[in-house]
Amino acid sequence: MSYKKPKLKSRLNSSLISGSAVYVAANLIGAVTPFFLLPILTRYLPPSEYGEIAIFLTTITALSAIVGLNAVGAINRKYFDVNATEVVIREYIAACIHIILLSSLVTLAFTFYFSALLSKWLNIEANWIYWSVFVCTCIALIAIRLGQWQVRKQALRYGALQVSQSALLLAFTLLLVIGLNQGAEGRLIAQIISSGTIALAALYFLMKDRLLELLHFDKTKYKEILLFGVPLIPHSVGIFLLSSADRIVINDKMGIAGVGIYMAAAQVAGILGLLFDAINNAYVPWLYEKLQKNCREENRKIVYKTYQWFAFLLVVAGSSFLFGPMAFRLLVDDDYHAGANLIGWLVLGHCFNGMYLMVTNYIFYSKRTGMLSLVTVFSGGVNIALMILLIPLLGLEGVVISFSLTMCLRFLLTWWVAQRRHPMPWFYFKGSVSC
Repeated sequence: MSYKKPKLKSRLNSSLISGSAVYVAANLIGAVTPFFLLPILTRYLPPSEYGEIAIFLTTITALSAIVGLNAVGAINRKYFDVNATEVVIREYIAACIHIILLSSLVTLAFTFYFSALLSKWLNIEANWIYWSVFVCTCIALIAIRLGQWQVRKQALRYGALQVSQSALLLAFTLLLVIGLNQGAEGRLIAQIISSGTIALAALYFLMKDRLLELLHFDKTKYKEILLFGVPLIPHSVGIFLLSSADRIVINDKMGIAGVGIYMAAAQVAGILGLLFDAINNAYVPWLYEKLQKNCREENRKIVYKTYQWFAFLLVVAGSSFLFGPMAFRLLVDDDYHAGANLIGWLVLGHCFNGMYLMVTNYIFYSKRTGMLSLVTVFSGGVNIALMILLIPLLGLEGVVISFSLTMCLRFLLTWWVAQRRHPMPWFYFKGSVSC
């Protein structure tokens, strides 16, 4: 089966809406998995064991900044270049897989060498750190297949693979944690099995669509991918500092039970993050096609719609302070009720992230990502500093206030960078102009 790049269509809004519906539906199912498991696991696992799961998932997030070196993003962006034939994309995928495998081996060697130190610092067994590298590799391979469906607007296939992974994770978690009484270890094993199985499926579908040619080696492709991806490593590290390092700080300052309570609240609020990612998955191809037209009137309309989205997110954030705590208490066991007051601030932070996604795409479109990395690392550093300052004063609430403030900071700084990299009429509202 071969693919042709889709032509620009007059009804791009319809394409965006239909694509968003599929992505949102798939991500909703993905969100429902931890959401469905939350009231079950919080009744079967004490906060300390729930904290172990959180640290394992945090380790995966941290190592993902290294495994793959952001190569997948380079393939997705290349698809929109004029010279991006199917042969070129196939060669890029081969180079991307080579980079993923090599970076995985280097990361595994690093974790093995520092296993004792990492195990003590993270408060989990060393073998789970090794397995986290495996999961990172699987996630990167899955992202290649999903990315190629995304840019080709194959939303249904994209959604089917995502839903399959969520279903596997749910099934194995219930079997191992409840059926076989494996505790936190059962949840970790379920993550490993589901990730490995879907990664194999992703490779199969790449091969089926004639997009897999592992024996092709091209130094030019490696160089181009690395020039795109390596400058984004600090960006990925910054994202980790913003969104996941809080678990490690809490573990150090308040113990692993505190991590478990915080993680329960973060998973509830995190549903918004999954929704925003889903919307962005459909939005990116639509936006890039619009930007290729270089039409001032179209750009003005994009800006107007973006401001409407910002206003809606602020309303959602305000409502979460009113209704979020009550909903959280209904979901979790009494041992986790201390997390109820965290919901509003967490939702506000995720809403700022939803705004950030609307402006960061212009930077990726420009292919000039260096400043984005600086912004993210700076914001992440501010987050760590604020957490260390606020935890002794406010406990877990200090963590979420820090998260919300720094997500706002990142959004504003990224918006400024985006305007420098790809100017848009953010302050032009009246009249119309021709393209």
